[in-house]
Amino acid sequence: MKKIFITLLALGFIAISCDTKKVDKEIATEIDNLKDSLSIKSDTVSLDDTKFQSITLNKEFDDVSGNKISFQNILEKHKGSPIVIDVWASWCPDCIKGFPELKNLQQKYPNASYVFISLDKTKDKWTEAIKKYDLKGDHYYLNEKMKDEFGQSIQLDWIPRYILVDAQGNIALRKAIVANDTLLIKTLDKLQP
Repeated sequence: MKKIFITLLALGFIAISCDTKKVDKEIATEIDNLKDSLSIKSDTVSLDDTKFQSITLNKEFDDVSGNKISFQNILEKHKGSPIVIDVWASWCPDCIKGFPELKNLQQKYPNASYVFISLDKTKDKWTEAIKKYDLKGDHYYLNEKMKDEFGQSIQLDWIPRYILVDAQGNIALRKAIVANDTLLIKTLDKLQP
């Protein structure tokens, strides 16, 4: 009786494992089909086309000369061209790793403006990092943490954070966390004159 029970149990496991392999293969095929259907086409990118909140626009930053400037004035300074905003800090390893890809963006899209907003702990660390990593663009310092007022106003949950703004100052893409993000690149393509 024990032998029959063990044999039936073994056959049951074999049957289940065969079905599992079949199901796994079907799932893998469906995933491949889904990946193909989800590929982003340049004509399917839709722009966010929203405005920044007034709390965001009124936030004041320090420029590299120590002058105060509002976020609204930063946007107005670059009106007429797409703006790539990089929210970063020198203590952030992902931010540092992203600089080569950001520099690739700058080469590919030279007509865009590049605005760096630092959440560094000190101005010295901020200015040292600008020089050390040879970051080209406009640089601004905000003496706040990620979860403070500005961070909350842009729903900042990770840095680096890339935001794309169109030539009129509207948000075209609210969030990307890598500079080579496919949606970020497709949106930049769409924003080109």
